[in-house]
Amino acid sequence: MATLAGILAALALDRLLGEPRRGHPLVAFGALIEAVERRGYADDRLRGALLLALLVLPFTLLAALAAALPGGWLPEVVLLYLAVGWRSLGEHGRGIAGALQGGDLGEARSRVAFLVSRDTREIDATEISKATVESLLENGNDAVFAPLFWFAVAGAPGVVAYRLVNTLDAMWGYRTDRYRRFGWAAARLDDGLNYIPARCTALAYALAAGRWAGARRALDCWRRQGRAWKSPNAGPVMAAGAGALGVRLGGAAVYHGQPQSRPDLGQGPEAAPADIPRALALLDRALGVWILGLLITGLLTILWS
Repeated sequence: MATLAGILAALALDRLLGEPRRGHPLVAFGALIEAVERRGYADDRLRGALLLALLVLPFTLLAALAAALPGGWLPEVVLLYLAVGWRSLGEHGRGIAGALQGGDLGEARSRVAFLVSRDTREIDATEISKATVESLLENGNDAVFAPLFWFAVAGAPGVVAYRLVNTLDAMWGYRTDRYRRFGWAAARLDDGLNYIPARCTALAYALAAGRWAGARRALDCWRRQGRAWKSPNAGPVMAAGAGALGVRLGGAAVYHGQPQSRPDLGQGPEAAPADIPRALALLDRALGVWILGLLITGLLTILWS
């Protein structure tokens, strides 16, 4: 139950304060990654793996030491708060939806560029809506549910290690000529750390669909479409979320100047601006499912101990 209390405290801080406007540790870590890459880059898997260890292990050990000190629950809560982006996702999503509803495509494109890695300069309102819903569903796992999972499993060291590896994957995990080998370790480790949380997130989206038909559709889309996606974890998450919402995602997109044909995810009409707040509401309900699951697990643990 102490773990659940820590999670609720961190979520409350995130909801009250949002992300730090200045001096966010992940921003500083991103700058450190760029500096290490400039000095240590080589087109080699081993070099990428060694630099990953150099960047992640010291901070993970510091988190473990902080948690072991008297009153270690406080730094644990703060570290989880810094790793979670629940309120930030809502702010980004509502900002894009507001720009679309106001007919300001330029503003919507500018805002969605902060969420996605695809080219956004020419996309229309439908493509902006699809990109936003995809990102909200995927980042619901990466920035909310996976940090909670690793905090529950391994406390502060778990959440720090996960979030740093996830940040490295976001910067080095591309399948481009520069990063195909150098970023291999970051991409594969992120896949491994996300494997269980992603499937728990997909299940939570299905359970949070609101109706049995939506839950069944979410599970069916996860089963049929999840493996076809280029990412082994984003596929199940986005397929289940799209199925729960009753919308269609995926399709053609441009990444780093190269058009890509992506499989469809979900079932129904293509996502529209009105589906962005629906995706945020689904994420909130799925978070409620997770908290309920943690509460039940904690009570059963107490009863059986």
